[in-house]
Amino acid sequence: MKRAALALLIVAASGAAAAEPVTLRIADQKGNMHAEMAAAQQLNNLNYKIEWAEFPAAAPLAEALNAGAVDAGIIGDAPLLFSLAAGSQVKAVAVSKSIPEGLAVLVSPDSPIKTVAELKGKNIATGRGSIGHFEALKALEQAGVSDKEVKWRFLTPADARIALANGSVDAWSTWDPYTALAEVTHTGRVLVNGVGLSSGNSFLAATDAALQNEAKRAALQDYVNRLAAADRWANSHVDEYSTTLAKIIGFPKEAAAKSFSRRKSHWQSIDDATIAQQQETADFYQKYGLIQQHLDVKPTFYHGLKVAQN
Repeated sequence: MKRAALALLIVAASGAAAAEPVTLRIADQKGNMHAEMAAAQQLNNLNYKIEWAEFPAAAPLAEALNAGAVDAGIIGDAPLLFSLAAGSQVKAVAVSKSIPEGLAVLVSPDSPIKTVAELKGKNIATGRGSIGHFEALKALEQAGVSDKEVKWRFLTPADARIALANGSVDAWSTWDPYTALAEVTHTGRVLVNGVGLSSGNSFLAATDAALQNEAKRAALQDYVNRLAAADRWANSHVDEYSTTLAKIIGFPKEAAAKSFSRRKSHWQSIDDATIAQQQETADFYQKYGLIQQHLDVKPTFYHGLKVAQN
């Protein structure tokens, strides 16, 4: 009798364990997916759990993805390439298309520098391999200035902001919401933005291990649809969303609103045009020696998740 009762307890316990909802470990950048989904009430009634981890920039987020410390995260096109070059087991599963106006090279408001060409011989702060680094390289190339003719200072956004303020660097190549904050607080002036220089692509990337797990893959499919729905809601409720965003990131509401509204972002499934844009970015980085060999980007895309558009 005791043995039978014990067997029933074991079966019951295993059944409870099986019913335990799956947990997605999601890596976010400051005030991005979490803020938008919370404001749009897209985190309600989930049949899985989310553990959020916030990162100040893409480089440490990419490291967490590469190490398998998180299941998925939002990452720019350049950091995704560096992940691929490092041999990481990570795939882009959806793409956010946006206008890259908030990607910019900033100088101090009273700087005598008026054109990108005048950055020759000057100090530029950015994150190595970041989308800011890409923006600076593209802007310099367009202005006919070699990347060897400037002095690079690879810093975190917080340190770069201080360096620009105290004059230890002449320019800072960064992205929103940092660009918007500099503009509304009059601590930075846009020298050039990313329109015409950057694809404006950001990706939701997931580890191969998460994609190979049926329960996590199903949760990720639901997550990307909720993310796309949250983006649509935020684009039609900019004022309301900006209030939530400002509280989460600790920036003035004016900066939050400026940062989001100019992006005009939307999420979509991976397509051939996106892959071609990513290949162009990879070839650009190889040209500048940031990636040592030719990369075929196709293997870093996963086509098994589809983003609903309504």
